[in-house]
Amino acid sequence: MTAAASDRPFLDVARSVTGRTWRDRLDRGTTNTALAIAERFDIPELVARVLAARGVGLAEAEGYLDPTLKGLLPDPARLTDMEAAAARIADAVERRESIAVFGDYDVDGATSSALLGRFLRALGVEPRIYIPDRIFEGYGPNPAAIDALADDGAGLIVTVDCGVTSFEALERARARGVDVVVLDHHQVGETLPPAVAIVNPNRADDLSGEEHLAAVGVSFLAAVAINRELRRRGFFAGRAEPDLLALLDLVALGTVADVVPLRGVNRAFVVKGLVPLRRRANPGLAALQDVARLTGPAAPYHLGFLLGPRINAGGRIGDAALGARLLMCDDPDEAAAIALRLDQLNAERQAIEAETLAAADAEAAAEIGDGPGPSVLVTVGADWHPGVVGLVASRLKDRWRRPTFAVAMAGETGTGSGRSLPGVDLGRAVRDAVTAGILEKGGGHAMAAGITVRRGALIEFRAFLEERLGADVAAARSRDALKIDGAMTAAGASLDFMATIERAGPFGAGHPEPVFAFPAHRVAFADRVGQNHIRLSLSSSTGASLKAIAFRAVGEPLGNALEAARNGAPLHIAGNLSVDHWGGSPRVQLRVVDAAEMRPR
Repeated sequence: MTAAASDRPFLDVARSVTGRTWRDRLDRGTTNTALAIAERFDIPELVARVLAARGVGLAEAEGYLDPTLKGLLPDPARLTDMEAAAARIADAVERRESIAVFGDYDVDGATSSALLGRFLRALGVEPRIYIPDRIFEGYGPNPAAIDALADDGAGLIVTVDCGVTSFEALERARARGVDVVVLDHHQVGETLPPAVAIVNPNRADDLSGEEHLAAVGVSFLAAVAINRELRRRGFFAGRAEPDLLALLDLVALGTVADVVPLRGVNRAFVVKGLVPLRRRANPGLAALQDVARLTGPAAPYHLGFLLGPRINAGGRIGDAALGARLLMCDDPDEAAAIALRLDQLNAERQAIEAETLAAADAEAAAEIGDGPGPSVLVTVGADWHPGVVGLVASRLKDRWRRPTFAVAMAGETGTGSGRSLPGVDLGRAVRDAVTAGILEKGGGHAMAAGITVRRGALIEFRAFLEERLGADVAAARSRDALKIDGAMTAAGASLDFMATIERAGPFGAGHPEPVFAFPAHRVAFADRVGQNHIRLSLSSSTGASLKAIAFRAVGEPLGNALEAARNGAPLHIAGNLSVDHWGGSPRVQLRVVDAAEMRPR
């Protein structure tokens, strides 16, 4: 069952229990496209609606349902400086120079470091992987680290997921006679630091059109380019070339975890990366799946919500190098020990995050009060852990539906992270604030940014954000409706349907997970489980049932409505479908995101 596109709210839900209007994700044109796709390719109309709503036309549908790396992988040479980067790294491989890989402490940085590290290892060069400490060194290369690597004999430093704004550190490398190749994807200004090559699809002079790549995607393209250059030089005469496809599990993890748009080659990276991941080809990732208690085949959801957070935990509150070390590890016993430590750190991170979030949420509530409040929230705490501020900002952004910064103050200086709404470019605003002298340091993407700010500049920073982003935030919030892909019943949520829906994925940033509405379903069972979650059983008018869960819903409007409706009047319920493999028997489960009372007719 589907709903025709119209100006009316979907299922007439003008205000749900979470305060949102439900809207059909498809307009009249995309509805017609969906019908044509369903007929041409003999797939369920709901699946065709998912494709059409994400801009897939009739001509592209066949390739979209089966993305291939061969068809979508761009020529690495299209990226500015890639050929120079590949030549310099190939030189280092041939000469057996000492190579250092300098990465970031997040998942994208860890996977980029491990990918390049494993690739170089396969070429006969064992690189040194250097991940800076988040607290003591901060983000990106620093002069002291450059000195340490130079003293250790590094003739070439390759920065991954960082470096494009590290002027002082790269100047130090030049002074020490150490070459640097930068592989990055962060937004950057016109001026670039000194380096042999700076590969970044977000450079102003890069016309590749690949600005959606994560750093791990840039690193994979670099590996392709290096491999090609070495092949041209005859390096592989008498020796096997590295298996680049085996590295795609790392590319998939970094791509999903860094929340870059899942379009173009990024889709193929994730789809094809799940193959070695499910094969457990990387001992570190296999151990991580075990400690995360991942049952059944790995899916993009697991990358973002089970594996990624554990890799991140080391950089947030423990040893920043643990994630990259795990992904580079080939010994199963050592991998199991590192994965267990990351799992423990993740549990500690969750506790720290919960405490910090409670304080930040109270500050946000007081700042907003009974009025509209600021367009951009800036919450500040003197005792907050810098490693969890990004997570806290993300939670507050979702709760208060506006861009949010969370800043951990240490004395007169604070480090913080911001998260944004679609259509509000936070990274650009932060860079402009740095240029204006309001921030000490800052940078990032449209949807996420990091800052260093003086306590005395906080008022000025808040005013700057209000002036710069107020109109964009107002426009973004006016579009804040829950987009529904279609309506169905519990009986239609079958494993066969899920297998077909999976072909329209992977889902993530830029390619949102489908949201389906279940009209007039009763809450037959509701029980609190875990950390503030609610486990449910939904029942349709025909008696068909569907297992469901509402995450972090206890005490929230959604959770209150679901618990109140237990064995009561039916509700319209909306959410994302997934396959739960707990207990060894796969079954379809709904992750509830919203609900609405039925309007009397």
